[in-house]
Amino acid sequence: MFPDLIDPFFLVINIFLAIGLVFFERKNPTAALGWILILFAIPIIGFILYLLFGQNFYKRKLFRMKAQDDQYLHQLIGEQKRELTSRELILPDRALEPYRGMMEMFLENSMSYLSRSNRVDLYTDGHDKFDALFAAIRGARDHVHLEYYIIRDDRLGNELLSLLKEKAREGVEVRLLYDAVGTRFNKRKVRDLQHAGVRVAVFFPSLIGPLNFRINYRNHRKIAVIDGKTGFIGGFNIGVEYLSEGPLGYWRDTAIRIHGDGVWSLQVRFFLDWSYATKESPHLAHRYFPELEGGNATPMQVVSSGPDARWNQIKEGYLKMINSARKNVFIQTPYFIPDESVSDALRIAALSGVDVRIIFPTKPDHPFVYWSSYSYIGDLLEAGVRAYTYEKGFIHSKTIVVDGLVSSVGSANWDVRSFRLNFEANAFVYDPELARGMETAFMEDLPGCKELTLAAYRNRSLRVKFKESISRLFSPLL
Repeated sequence: MFPDLIDPFFLVINIFLAIGLVFFERKNPTAALGWILILFAIPIIGFILYLLFGQNFYKRKLFRMKAQDDQYLHQLIGEQKRELTSRELILPDRALEPYRGMMEMFLENSMSYLSRSNRVDLYTDGHDKFDALFAAIRGARDHVHLEYYIIRDDRLGNELLSLLKEKAREGVEVRLLYDAVGTRFNKRKVRDLQHAGVRVAVFFPSLIGPLNFRINYRNHRKIAVIDGKTGFIGGFNIGVEYLSEGPLGYWRDTAIRIHGDGVWSLQVRFFLDWSYATKESPHLAHRYFPELEGGNATPMQVVSSGPDARWNQIKEGYLKMINSARKNVFIQTPYFIPDESVSDALRIAALSGVDVRIIFPTKPDHPFVYWSSYSYIGDLLEAGVRAYTYEKGFIHSKTIVVDGLVSSVGSANWDVRSFRLNFEANAFVYDPELARGMETAFMEDLPGCKELTLAAYRNRSLRVKFKESISRLFSPLL
């Protein structure tokens, strides 16, 4: 009798969920159809999976500034748009002129201020990056603001927390924001931080203890701001695996350090996220935005995206870069699950004679995502895209560099989750010197890779084809 009651109950629930998917949540049609099939094919399990992964985010603007700050930013953005279109804004390299439209797009779709007085340093190894980050924190005199998806409870994570407590005891303002799914600190660790004077905030904490149903819509950003003068952004989280001490071996990632007014954009992003997590109104005091020396060098825009936004700003930046390419497009990503627009852009670029190359891992940290990535890359090989599996260890870098002129470094993977479901932040840098550095790093990675040729892909085993088919079937739901 009990099963007789269960079936009608879940049938009614599935019908209402299906109605919500189609009429209210306005999901991507492919994802909506996938969820509908799962709900009716495996009713009980499908219902649980939807609770964990499928709930849509209400499209409202979560992160707000005070009215006067917001008005000032609108004025600043409006002035920059006028300068760009009138050519009053002078770029440091004439080769960057074709990218004025991209700069204007980011001003429009994400209010991303174009900073022009920056020095940028590139990091591709965890030891170098964390040495630089820890040195900057040790030298802090006013404040340290950190925002990371993952902070491990391991040697590196605890070294960072000890340093933060030390700086807080010295009187430096220390704020630490982490994601509730990516980072699992126990209450004692949080109390120790707070007792030392570190202010701690958690993004989307669980409402019922360790069980967190909000697996989607995570804060995946990796941002550090020290004294409003130095900033870091990239793919590195905090943990010993990022020092190549984990089971996947050598860890290849990318981050940049910024000195200049580009740090101000990281600071605003941090305060908006902090404000949402703590419900405090952001207070953008002058001490957080000190006057900096600089010149007309290294223009950049820090672009944020998330499920609360009207557009997919970082993905649109990727598309703009691909469509602007005349010579080459070099991409590194741990996960490659593109939507149709990205696949089409890469295919069209390759068919147009652009040298398109993608490096992705051969060692999966998430097998389901890996085999889905493998299938999507396989689709592009016939168009002339060249793909390489990273054999030296694990590649976690999330980058694109185009024509040795423009590059992007940040937290956003080349997948649906980063494009639509998570809160991400990338730096789009208009600087031939940095682009050449990233291009060199890409070429230096190739000897540690194995090229996936079209012939090899076509001759893959039935077992691989089966893994691909199953993984790809579920990829729109990721």
